[in-house]
Amino acid sequence: MEPVTHFLTGACIGRAGLNRRTAYATLAAVLAAEAADIDTLCGLAGPVEGLKHHRGITHTFIAVPVVAAVVVGMVWLFDRWWQRRKQGVGILALKGHGFSRADESQNEDAALVAEGVQFDNDRFPQGLKPEISSAQRTARLKSCPFKAKVPNAESIRWGWLYLTALVSALSHLLLDWTNNYGLRPFFPFNPRWYEGSFVFIAEPVIWALLVSAMVIPWLLGLIGGEIGAKKKKFRGRGWAIFALTGMLLLWGWRWTEQGRARAMAENTQIAAAPVKRMALEPYPFNPFHWHAILETKEYYQTAEINTLSGEIVSDARQDVIYKPAVTAATEAAKRTLLGQVYLDWGSWAVVRDVGPEPIPVPGMKPPQLPLNRTWTTVEFYDLRFDYPFFGEARTPSQPHLSGWVYIVDGRDEAGEALDGREHR
Repeated sequence: MEPVTHFLTGACIGRAGLNRRTAYATLAAVLAAEAADIDTLCGLAGPVEGLKHHRGITHTFIAVPVVAAVVVGMVWLFDRWWQRRKQGVGILALKGHGFSRADESQNEDAALVAEGVQFDNDRFPQGLKPEISSAQRTARLKSCPFKAKVPNAESIRWGWLYLTALVSALSHLLLDWTNNYGLRPFFPFNPRWYEGSFVFIAEPVIWALLVSAMVIPWLLGLIGGEIGAKKKKFRGRGWAIFALTGMLLLWGWRWTEQGRARAMAENTQIAAAPVKRMALEPYPFNPFHWHAILETKEYYQTAEINTLSGEIVSDARQDVIYKPAVTAATEAAKRTLLGQVYLDWGSWAVVRDVGPEPIPVPGMKPPQLPLNRTWTTVEFYDLRFDYPFFGEARTPSQPHLSGWVYIVDGRDEAGEALDGREHR
């Protein structure tokens, strides 16, 4: 899924009750929920490297405990910095309430006094000395503006914090499995890609559920503050549970509708030839609308299935994609870096030799060659993303996540591009 869903899911996991077990639970959950996508930085080395490593080792079961440990380590570093910062602020607050600094050190005693901890008349925080009487000091401390309390060692339960990060890291794998991009959770022991394909990669209904779990408790808190209601320490638990439960129910609903669509396709003769395999791809928002891909020996055929109306629409003239011929150029393109990476990922990949008329690719300059040499363009695209899932009037001329390779003289690679970006 896209990052917004991961971040909001992590926030709901933290607020669903784990934040009552330990401090920093929501922070750890949010970080762990999106941490696996750190592999997108591989795209800085080029789009093909990005495709090669995205949803790679960081999206596996063996990486989940490591990701959780790294997140807890980051929280520990943040807590150390936050404690020291608040201690320094506490000393500055005390300087305006009857104390002055005797040295330049920042210490815990100063922060404790700022929070109202009582000390004997003869014992004061190290580095501070009284300038007023004990009675005056007590009165001023009651009005001290330094009220922020930082989590102490007792409120941070590191075991619970690690468990929170572990659950959130697992949620990332679960969310990514539900869509049609897929992931390899058992890599490197099993390189197979798995995809549920029953939720689109960006689902507005899930956004609405998760955002409501964040916004509604905040609004209720504002209303409660206006009428003088007692402020709750942990707000939003019920709404977070509601959002997570709603997401699971939506998944179950979409899974059921996908099964109905599959049964409809299997019981209807869509293609004239025997079908070898079939895929059903989701549309955002609408759980009744599915894009079917059927493979036969000679061609692919697509169909639009509506499980609500029971309608199947497929035109044998417009919705048939004949399998491209295998040429020397396509074989050479398959051996390139882009070809190997794309075919490893693309379970419905199509490799097409554009032909003797070379076609320049957007974002990649054509090769500069002598007159006695020729070049052609080989296109890679995946049928799972070759449909108008955003509501376009027709399928886009350049499918999403498509790749291109220039092949010279039917054997040499002269340039690669993926999704409009040249790989250098």
